[in-house]
Amino acid sequence: MIGDIKGYLAVYSQALDLRAHRQQVLASNIANADTPYYKARDFDFQAAFADAMGRQAAGGHLTLARTHGGHLPLASGAPEGVNLQYRTEHQSAVDGNTVDMDVERAQIADNALQYQMLTQFVTHKLQGMRTAISSNQG
Repeated sequence: MIGDIKGYLAVYSQALDLRAHRQQVLASNIANADTPYYKARDFDFQAAFADAMGRQAAGGHLTLARTHGGHLPLASGAPEGVNLQYRTEHQSAVDGNTVDMDVERAQIADNALQYQMLTQFVTHKLQGMRTAISSNQG
């Protein structure tokens, strides 16, 4: 039964992990808004989510190939399937920084809203399961 619950919530778990990681990336952009030559980063949530779901359907996680014993493992902290890209520059800065605070604020607000919606979906799913379990016991 626990395995069924885990599978039932796996989609939401993957989405929440990716949303949390995107929030960190966006916060890093804002933190480096005054750093000369810093290039704003982001990733395509839909592509990363589709990749994560494809790996799950295939039965596991893909790992980075280490072709030599001396190679260090990937330790970026990013969920697998996240392809960080440099954000398209909207306006040039004299110091070479590509962070546009208006874009970053809009993206962070949208991502936070999406994260909140996902947590509400999970809460409703769990409440529904709790109701179903409690109605079967009486």
